[in-house]
Amino acid sequence: MKIITRDVPPRQAWALEQAGVHPLLARLYAARGVRSAAELDDGLRHLLPPEGLKGLAPAARLLADAIARDARICIVADYDCDGATACAVALRGLRLLGARHVDYLVPDRVVDGYGLTPPIAQRVAARGADLLVTVDNGIASVAGVAAAKALGLQVLVTDHHLPGSELPAADAIVNPNQPGCGFASKALAGVGVMLYVLMQLRTELRARGRFDAASQPRLEPLLPLVALGTVADVVPLDENNRRLVAQGLKRVRAGQMPAGMAALFAAAGRKAQQAATFDFGFALGPRINAAGRLADMTLGIECLSTDDTGRARELAQQLDAINRERREIEGGMREQALQIAAGLLDVDEAPPPAISVFDGEFHEGVVGIVASRLKDQFHRPTFVFAPSAAPGHTHELKGSGRSIPGFHLRDALDLVAKRHPDVLLRFGGHAMAAGCTIAEAHFEVFEQALAQVAQEWLDAATLLRRLETDGPLAPEYLRPDLVDMLAHEVWGQGFAPPTFSDRVQVQSQRLVGEAKNHLQVKLLHQGQPVDAIWFNHTEPLPQQVLLAYRLDINEWRGERRVQWLVEGMQEGG
Repeated sequence: MKIITRDVPPRQAWALEQAGVHPLLARLYAARGVRSAAELDDGLRHLLPPEGLKGLAPAARLLADAIARDARICIVADYDCDGATACAVALRGLRLLGARHVDYLVPDRVVDGYGLTPPIAQRVAARGADLLVTVDNGIASVAGVAAAKALGLQVLVTDHHLPGSELPAADAIVNPNQPGCGFASKALAGVGVMLYVLMQLRTELRARGRFDAASQPRLEPLLPLVALGTVADVVPLDENNRRLVAQGLKRVRAGQMPAGMAALFAAAGRKAQQAATFDFGFALGPRINAAGRLADMTLGIECLSTDDTGRARELAQQLDAINRERREIEGGMREQALQIAAGLLDVDEAPPPAISVFDGEFHEGVVGIVASRLKDQFHRPTFVFAPSAAPGHTHELKGSGRSIPGFHLRDALDLVAKRHPDVLLRFGGHAMAAGCTIAEAHFEVFEQALAQVAQEWLDAATLLRRLETDGPLAPEYLRPDLVDMLAHEVWGQGFAPPTFSDRVQVQSQRLVGEAKNHLQVKLLHQGQPVDAIWFNHTEPLPQQVLLAYRLDINEWRGERRVQWLVEGMQEGG
C-alpha cells in the first residue's frame, strides 16, 4: 500500500479561512476542490434549478394531466435503498400534490430480476393503472416500456443509470444521463431525480391554478428520504447532492423525519439528533437494502411511507432482523469466497488482474457485498456469482461486480460481450459496480475473458493500492469537539471523509474482540499518547510506521476520548 497526501491549493484554503471557515475544514475542503465559501452554503435556494433537467416539463404535464382526470398511477421501484426511498418520495409527494390513486410495485430480485420487464408491465396493467412511473430504473427497459405501451399504459421513466444504445419509447424520460441533457449534476440519485420531478410538477400545478405560491404543498419534508437514498446509493456527492444531503440531515437532527426513519435509527441503536452521513450509509441504508436482498423490498417501502409510528417500529424491527440474517450469510460467503480467491494467487502471492468467484451454495442477494469485500482485500476488479433462484433459470449464474479506480466495469463487460457474444446473457451497471447473468457452463470463459481485459487495461501503478489522506494532523486538533465538527459535515462518495496520516511510534498492541480479530494499539504521536484500533486486522505493527486513520470518539463511563480508527499502513514511512 502507498499512502499519499492530497494536494491543498494554498490560495483556496486561505480564501476559505478568510471567509470564516475553520482552518482545518478550510484545508479539507480546498483539497476536495471547493473554491469559495459560497459552495458551502447549503441553502435550498442554491439547488440547481429544475428547468435544466431534460424531460422534466413533459413529465410534469403527464403527471398533472393524470391528477386532473383522477387517473390511477403505479410506481415501479428498484429493490435497493435508492429505489425504496425514491418510491416513498413518489408516493408521499404525489399524494401531497393531489393524486388520489397512487400505488406501487417493486420487482422481486430473484423472481423478476431488475427493472421494468414485460411481465411487470402486465402486472401493473392488471391492477387497473393508467400511468406507470418508474423510479431508479427504466432507462434500459426497452422491452418493458414497449409492453406497457401495448397494454394501453402511459409511461414515465425516471432514472439516473446510464442508458444503452436505444432509449425506451416512454411518454417522457427524466434522467440526467440521457443524451442531450445539460443538467449540471450527472450524479443525481434516483431519489433526487424523483424530487426534481415533484418540484416541476408543483410548478405545473401552480401554473394551472390548483394552488398559489402561498398555499402550495411543501416538499421539504421529503428531504430526509432524499438524503438517505443519495448517500446509500454511493453516488458522487457533488455540490448539488451535498446540499440535498445537508438539508436532509438538518431535518433528521431536528426530529423532522418520517416515522420509519426514526424507527430505523432506534433499531440501529443510533441517535437521530447526532445523525451523520455515516448513519445513512452504514446503519439505515443496509437495513433497507437487506429487505431487497433476502426478502421483499415492500417491507422497506412500507417502513418509509407509513405515518403510523407503531407500524413503523414493527417494520424497522423486521428489517433489523433481516439485516442480521444478511450479515450471517455474508460472513459465511465471504470466508468461502476468500478461500477460493486465495487459491487463485500466483507463486508470489499476487492475485490475478481480475477475480471471479463462484460457489453453488452462494446466495445471489449478497454477491454484491461479498464482491466489495474481496475487491477491498485484493485490490482487483471482482465478480462474485451465485446460482440464479429465478424460476425457469436453472443453470444460470447471477453475478455482481465491484471495481477499482481506473477500471470501468461496465465497459469491461461490454468488451467481454463483444469478444464472446454467447457468454453474457444480460449485463449492466456503472464504472465501479455492475451486474451480469451467465450460463453456469460459461463461468470459466467469463473468468478468463474478464482477466484478459484487466490484463490489457491495468498497469502496475493502477494495481498498487493507493490510500489518499489529508496528511498529518496537529495534536491540538485531537479534541472531541473538533471530531464532532468533522462528523457534522457532509462526506461521502467523491467527497471523501477526512483521513489523516502520521508517522508514529508503537508503544503497545494487543488483539481484542470476541474473535480476537481487532488490533488495539497505543501510539506516540508527536510526543503525545494516542489510542488506536484497527478493525479486522490481526498482524502486529512494526515499532515505527506510517498510519492512515480516521478520527472517532470512544465513550466510556461518561468520558469522551479521541481515538484513531486505522485504515492502512505503510512500513518504513
